Amino acid sequence: MSGARRIADAFTQRQGRAALMPYLMGGYPDAATALEIGRAYARSGADLVELGVPFSDPLADGPVIQEAGAQALEAGATPESVLETAAALSDEVPVVLMTYSNLVLAQGIGQFVAGLAAASVSGLIVPDLPFGEAEELREACRAEGIAFVPLVAPTSTEARMEEIGAQAEGFLYTVSVSGTTGERQDDGGYEAVIDRARSHTGVPVALGFGISTPEQADLAARAGADGVIVGSRLVREAGESADPAQACGELVGQFAQALR
Repeated sequence: MSGARRIADAFTQRQGRAALMPYLMGGYPDAATALEIGRAYARSGADLVELGVPFSDPLADGPVIQEAGAQALEAGATPESVLETAAALSDEVPVVLMTYSNLVLAQGIGQFVAGLAAASVSGLIVPDLPFGEAEELREACRAEGIAFVPLVAPTSTEARMEEIGAQAEGFLYTVSVSGTTGERQDDGGYEAVIDRARSHTGVPVALGFGISTPEQADLAARAGADGVIVGSRLVREAGESADPAQACGELVGQFAQALR
């Protein structure tokens, strides 16, 4: 089964609730523990996992994820080691890799995508690659059955939304607020951004950035999100807990329960 089909199935099999996609920083706090956390996600109700590749200049990430990436790099994480984590997780849950364009271009698009396919990665997110410049990468992913997942934001123009939404694969990563990832105290107001994204695409709409509590996840689902992405809160838990896998698994369970 292709990765794109696995993503589609993850959304269609959710039985009337929003799909839950927790974020995992590859190699954080170390490679073995990151894999344990990912497996705990899958056991605790994750429908998909967004797996981040640590990078030295992560423009889309807030301070919590930036620091986790820096620590992962110090601990020896590499794109190759993160793909090993992806391969190990992919039997349990669809894995959507999030990376930055420099890491793709450093390897070359063909070699990079071949590595994704070998690791059974289902989807790819490259937040700093302009959609209009991503055609070669999109085509390479499509040839391997990997969904190239684009992002839209509140600042995206209508013309841009229409272009991106029409070509989106897997799901449309919809950024809830302007700025970088991070925990926020928002109490909803997600309807407008979700409705706007949905009006421009036929794939599921997944909301991310700033969703850090089960209550916020519930509000996003009630506002119409097909999927909810949770990142910084889980990464912080991984860094603060004496038993990261158990603590993160319990937290994912709380998010999953809120979406039922």
